[in-house]
Parts: sequence; C-alpha cells; structure tokens
Amino acid sequence: MPQTKFENVDNYIGTLNEKSLHANLKKWYSRSGDKLEVPLDGYYIDIVRGNNLIEIQTRNFSSIKKKIQDLLARYPVHLVHAIAQEKWLVKLPKDGVGESIRRKSPRHGSIYDILDELVSFPSLLMHDNFTLEILFIKEEEVRKYDRRRGWRKHGWVTHERRLLDVIDSVRIEKPHDLKIILPTNLPDTFTTEDIALARGRSKWFAQKMVYCLKKMGVIEKVGSKKILSLSNKIIGSAHEYRRKIKFEWGVSGCDLNGCVQCTMVPESRIACACRLSFFS
Repeated sequence: MPQTKFENVDNYIGTLNEKSLHANLKKWYSRSGDKLEVPLDGYYIDIVRGNNLIEIQTRNFSSIKKKIQDLLARYPVHLVHAIAQEKWLVKLPKDGVGESIRRKSPRHGSIYDILDELVSFPSLLMHDNFTLEILFIKEEEVRKYDRRRGWRKHGWVTHERRLLDVIDSVRIEKPHDLKIILPTNLPDTFTTEDIALARGRSKWFAQKMVYCLKKMGVIEKVGSKKILSLSNKIIGSAHEYRRKIKFEWGVSGCDLNGCVQCTMVPESRIACACRLSFFS
C-alpha cells in the first residue's frame, strides 16, 4: 500500500491526542501483524490489516466524513463504532480531596444508537469498499468538575472514557444487513407511526430510521402515500414525494420541527410525512 508524506499535521489525530477509550479499543481490536497509526494519503490510519484500513470511531461520524470519503475512493475501509451497552459514571472529587463517587448509568445503548451517526451520511453503507462493525461495550465515564466548561451540566464535564469490556458485536457489510433494526412484528405494509408504536419510541426516532434506510435503498416508497414494506416491505414518504397535492392536517399538525424526514413547505403545498391524510 503506497504511503505519502503529509504536510499539515493538524489533519491527524495520532497517538498524542488519542483518548483512552479510543486507544483501548484499538488495542483490543488489533491483531498480530497489524500496523498501527500508519500515515497514508494525508491521514493517520488507526489499523492497517493487509490491504484493509480499519478506523475506530467512538462518536460523531460527521467529523471523519471527508477522511472516509477520500479513503473509500482508493481502499477498503472498515469502520468500527462502539456503543455503550452498559456505562458506569465516576465523579472525581471537586476539590481533588476525598473519594470518587461511582454509580451505574440508567441508560443502556442499543443498535438503534447507530442511527444517530448514520444520519449524517446514510449513503455510506452503499459504497462497495465500506463495511461497518458495531461493538457493544461496557465503559466507564470519568467526570470532573470544571465550572467554566461544564455550565450546561452543573459544572461537570467528561474527563475520560475507559473501556471495561466488549460484550458483543454486529457486522454490517451491506445496507440490507440493517433490516435487523426494523420491528419483526410489522405488517406487510406499514407507516413510520407503526414503527414508533412497535418500538415504543417517538415519531422522530421512526422517521430517523426511515430516512437512513431509504437513503440506503433498503426501503422505498410505494405509490403516493406513506406506506412501508421491506423486500416486500417498502416505505413511502410525503417529504420526498415532490408534487403539488391537496392535504389536510391531523389533530395538531406536525410536531417534529426540523426533523430530517418531515419538512413542511406550505408554499408548494407539500404534505407533511408525519401527520396527514391524502386525497385526490
């Protein structure tokens, strides 16, 4: 694999600025014979395994969007993303004296958290050179008191994230592998609201799922209404059905301001994808 010298060191994370969780995951994932922190085409690559580039990302896919897109044009890229299925919170003493307080977080991460990352560029999985692996981990988040930086959380900021264990993993090699995030008890045709009810989640969650799966080509619109199905199950979205139609609001109209799937454009009379009823 050819290597090129880099000119601007600001483009690289490298080991100097590497966070504990990222370093722990890289160590856990690497094998004998792997090369770590390899400079290539103006970037540092976390792990090079044969002809494959492996990137470890603990959060915020959008921050590496350009890097991944540049590398995919020339190399196979495997992105490893960690989701905290179990998290312990540790608060360091405010004044540096005394004992830390440790408790278990009530929040449990799940595979659905991947939607928060994929929504920034959902077409990623459609690239032939791209694969994704989700690691479900047990982690420890250490917080320290910083009155200036942590005003939003009563002075507490995340100081460090530590890997405690890797519980499980899921490998996504093509868009249709993400069918597993759809509820299994859906009828042959269904709507975003059906997804929300089946999962016991908000409409925003369901529309985010629909947006990602539709961009990946896993689901598609059927007819002129918001009908879903997959394999035989496809989704329809009024948001992308760009024609002028008559519509009427539901009980209170759209309550999902600014969501990616539901954009109201009253001027052109495009119906909202969340609460509507179509008629000719």
